[in-house]
Parts: sequence; C-alpha cells; structure tokens
Amino acid sequence: MICFAKLALYHNGYCLWPVPIRYKCPFPCIVLALKVLKYVFLMQGYVGQICSLPNVGDFFWEKDPTPILDTVENPMHLKNLSPMELKLLAEDIRSELSFIMSKTKKPLKGSLAVVELTIAIHHVFHAPMDKILWDVGLQTYAHKILTGRRSLMHTLRQKNGVSGYTSRSESEFDPFGAGHGCNSISAGLGMAVARDIKGKRDRIVTVISNGTTMAGQVYEAMGNAGYLDSNMVVILNDSRHSLHPMLEEASKTPINALSTTISKLQSSKIFRQSREVAKGLTKRIGRGMHEWAAKVDEYARGLMGPPGSTLFEELGLYYIGPVDGHNIEDLVCVLNEVASMDSTGPVLVHVITREEQEIQDYQQSEISGKHQEGAKKSDSLSCTRPQTYSDCFVEALIKATERDKDIVTVHAGMGMEPSLQLFQEKFPEKFFDVGMAEQHAVTFSAGLACGGLKPFCIIPSAFLQRAYDQVVHDVDRQKIPVRFVITSAGLVGSDGPTHCGAFDITFMSCLPNMIVMAPSDEVELVNMVTTASLVDDRPVCFRYPRGAIVKNNSSSCNGVPIEIGKGKVLIEGKDVALLGYGAMVQNCLRAHSLLSKHGIEVTVADARFCKPLDIKLVRQLCENHEFLITVEEGSIGGFGSHWRPVVLPDYYIEHASPNEQLALAGLTGHHIAATALSLLGRTREALHLMC
Repeated sequence: MICFAKLALYHNGYCLWPVPIRYKCPFPCIVLALKVLKYVFLMQGYVGQICSLPNVGDFFWEKDPTPILDTVENPMHLKNLSPMELKLLAEDIRSELSFIMSKTKKPLKGSLAVVELTIAIHHVFHAPMDKILWDVGLQTYAHKILTGRRSLMHTLRQKNGVSGYTSRSESEFDPFGAGHGCNSISAGLGMAVARDIKGKRDRIVTVISNGTTMAGQVYEAMGNAGYLDSNMVVILNDSRHSLHPMLEEASKTPINALSTTISKLQSSKIFRQSREVAKGLTKRIGRGMHEWAAKVDEYARGLMGPPGSTLFEELGLYYIGPVDGHNIEDLVCVLNEVASMDSTGPVLVHVITREEQEIQDYQQSEISGKHQEGAKKSDSLSCTRPQTYSDCFVEALIKATERDKDIVTVHAGMGMEPSLQLFQEKFPEKFFDVGMAEQHAVTFSAGLACGGLKPFCIIPSAFLQRAYDQVVHDVDRQKIPVRFVITSAGLVGSDGPTHCGAFDITFMSCLPNMIVMAPSDEVELVNMVTTASLVDDRPVCFRYPRGAIVKNNSSSCNGVPIEIGKGKVLIEGKDVALLGYGAMVQNCLRAHSLLSKHGIEVTVADARFCKPLDIKLVRQLCENHEFLITVEEGSIGGFGSHWRPVVLPDYYIEHASPNEQLALAGLTGHHIAATALSLLGRTREALHLMC
C-alpha cells in the first residue's frame, strides 16, 4: 500500500487514481475505498465548499475510458502536456460531457463547442491567480471539469450539487458569477483596474459569446476598457461565425491558412511593437499625419478581419482574429503571444467555434424540457410532452392576434421557447426577437405602442430586472400601454437563484400606473391575455411560471375579459381565509384539502390582481374570518406585505427540483396548512403535519 499513489486504478474503464500507469484492480473493496479517499481530497481542495459527496455507485461505470483526463485534477496538470496530449484531452472532455449529458439530461452543447478553447486558456494562463471570467454559464462545464469539480458533475443543477453557472462560493477558480450574461467585461475591467492600483501582475481573461454581443453593457464596458487602456484579454467565442448573432443567414467568416497566419502575425510581439513604434513616429510628425496613418491602419486591418471587426478597434480594443477555436495549437500560440505582452491595453481575440451537429436534435428537445421542469420527462423524444403555461399563452396570443391586427410581439432574453416559434412562424412580420437586449426591448415596445400598435413584451422575470429603469421612465411614467408578459416567474428549479423570478411582483406593483395581475391556471391566463389586449390607456403586466398547466382544458377556452382589480372566491369556509396570488392558488387549494381533514373550514380566494387590489374582497375575508393568510411565489414586500403573508423567504433558494425548492421556501400545501393551524393555536397538529 506504500506505493499505491503511483498507480492508476481502473474499474470498467474508469480511472480511480489520476496517474498514468494502468492497473486492473481485482479487489472492488480497495477500488471503492480509494475512490472515496480521492473524493475526500477533492472536497478538501478546489471544491471544498460543495457539501454533497458524489454517488459512488454505478453512475460512471458505463462511460468510455478517458486516460488523459484522468491525470488532470486541476489546471496545473495541463502545463506540461504536449499538443498531441492536449488534443487527446479535448476528446476525453468531450466524451465526458456527452456522457454526463446522456445521464443527467442537462444541455451541454455550449460547453462542447468550447472544449479546446477552455483547455488552451487554462494551458496558457495560471488560474486562480489569473482571473478567468465567463459570460454564459452553459459554456463553463469543461472549465468546471478542469478545476476540480469533475467528480461532482453528475450532480449538475441538483440540490446541493454543482451550480449550472460559475459561482464564487463554489470554487476559487470562479472569480465572478455568470448567469444573466454580458457582465464579464465590466467585472474583468474592474479587477484589472484594482490590480493596477494595487501593483499586482495577474492577468484578466473574459470570455463572451454571440448572444452577449447583443447587450449594451458589453459595448459600454468595451468603450470604458479602451479609454482606461488597462491590460485585459477579451475572447469572443463566435459559434455562428458572425459578429451579428441574430442573423441566421449571416455570411460565415472563413478559417483557412491565410486567416490563421494573419491572426498569428497580429498577436506577435514584433508586429505589435512595430505598430506602436509607427504610432509614435506619426505623432511626432504631426497630428494630421497621425490621423491619416490611423485611418490607413484601420482600413488595412478591416480588410484582413471579418465584417464588424473594426468596431472593436473603434472602441479601443486591439482586434486579433479570426482564430480556429478547435485548433489547440493555433489557440495556444495566439494566447501565449497575448499573455507575453506586459503593457498592451485591452485585446479582443475572435475565436470561431462550431457546436456539435450530432447533438443539435437532442438540444432542441432539451430547450423544450427546460421550460417544463417538474413535469415527468419521457425517454422517447417523440412522445407528447405535457402542455406548459408558455404553450397556453402562445395559443391564446395567436387567437388574439387573429382577432386584432394591431397586436405585435417583442421577445428578449437568453433563448426563445419552442412555443414562441409557432407565433413567429405564423406572424413573422409581427414578431421581433431582440436577443439579450432587455432595455431596448422595453423602450422599443413603448415606441411601437406610441405608433398605434399593441405590443406584448415577453421577458423572463429575472431578465426584466435589467430593464427596470426603462419600465419606469419609458413606459409607466408616460402611461404607455405596453403589455408585459413575465415568464419564468417564481422558482425555476435547476436554474436556481440565478434565474429565479422572485422580485417582479414587488418592483412592478410599486409603479403608479401599472396594472399587475397573475393567473391561477391556464383558463385565467387565456383571460388575462384578452384583458391585456383591451387595455389601451396604461401599461399592464402578468406573470406565469415554468411548468405544466393545471387542467388541460385551455384549448377549448376563448379569452373572456376580466374586470380590472376584481378577485374571486373559489371555496367558501368560515375559520381561515387563504388569499392566493397566481400559481400559488393551487397550493392554497391543496392546503384546503389538508385542513378539512382537521375539521377546519377554509375559504380559498384567487386575488387575480396585485394592483389594483380588490379591497372589497379583502375586507370581506377579514370580516368573516379570524385569520387571513396571503400566499405568493414572490419576495418580501410584494402582494401580501400588509397582511400575514406566506412568501419566498428572505434569502436565495439554491438550485434543486421545483418541488424541493417549494419545500425549502415553505410554499407547499402542507406549509400553508401548518401556518393556518398555528394561527388557530393548534401547534401540535401543525408540527405533525410537517413531519
């Protein structure tokens, strides 16, 4: 046992000890013991703040061998690998990600596209001393594997498991959290300036994607980086071969021997030093000569680069590219040159990648599954999935658009749900997908409304936060009738607190002119679509959650306008009143069933509106019941802030399944029933109900 650390123990193709000598272990008990020991070391090291131990059962036994990856426990182990070994490592990581994807049913295509890029970054730079920031969580899984979290990747997005995004609390290799996109350059620039002030020498690397180039913050950060001229590296992962990510038919940037040679020349120390010397000489000759030379330089570099590349030069970033994102030797060569320069200001490296064709069909189905978490998933992709709130909304919106020619749709966010594609196909001239440009989406919708149209502005709750200033000043203050459709409201399962829609009830209901409502089921959702389409004197919003609908009878239901500010009583009782808002009405009904077994008569009411509030209904409930409890899937300060509320707790709910999140938040039917029992002084029964 003295020399066991010099062996690589394999069991059914999985290396249990990461050193290059293979050995078939005939003793399963030793294999298991060493595996547990390895995990203990990992837990004490780079992933020490993750509390869950991995499953040491059969999860990994079916996977293909990954001999090079098995020798890598952290990025330091990449430094001495040869180019050929780096290529083999890329194959191992891609195999590992594909295996994890097949087992966990989580979308990993974004990370599959940047495997070589991730390896090259960690091979050249020295994390965690050098700071590597990512804009999009879906690109970071190869990064997580290489930074000590490989053994826990099967817990991805599960309760107490690995986060789907970079997380400062999860690993020292994650210097900044990535979730909503477009923040990495701003944060990286801040770190670079802090480094310069403190006299340190660490390097800052930020990775952005096509999607994030649609967000204004990216260009604000680039402009400031060019002005401050701090050393940092921005890597554009271009998976669409275009600097215009929303154009499906955009021309593709060619990657060939000439473009590769030019990229290496651009990044070379001699070329860049010669360029700086030439700048200095023209400045001495005179301002006119310097400006003329700068224009010639820009024109020449524009000829060499793809369309749009001079934009980065105008913002003050030195452009290098395009570089083949799947050629590790070229990536390492360019990044080494970039890293070797001591004082060069901000640099942008344009990397061309391609997403794996063989998993595109799987990914398309996975996008659909992402928006119905909690629903039972079928192993067969051809099976009919449960109808979601999003499906129901789009169906109602299509009917409303057929009736009213002025209705148009504006969509903003990370990705478009499959149901919205049906609207796009049916009304292509009335559908505007602006990508990750929520601020623009809101003001654009306001302009559409001022032009006489009826815009439905569809934005996930967590992303609407980014456009709140526009909601206040460009819409609500001017009483412009924009109809906000707030998707992914409340808890969002495996996306955790990053995409949790906890705050929209609070920040929308405090606006003076805004109508704020939420449907309790799909019938109410259809009615609210019709109601919103008829409001033309002020803004209106309604929210709905991810997940399957309740009754499955919305297809035969045509929308009926709801009286503004009017709630309704669903079940009459006399002891306790439960006033639910939105989807939580369903859990109030479940609590009613539980309390009826304890002999307690409960009234269940659907508020429908947070603003204007049905004061008459509230007074009626207060007068006729000893207690009134409001229930909402939102933060403190929202719908129930003036009563005895059951709300999301005053802390973030980490990623888990939707049912686990509701239990952690205290929003299940059992929790609501226990609250009622406690108020009635029946504490023992309340405790028994929660056991």
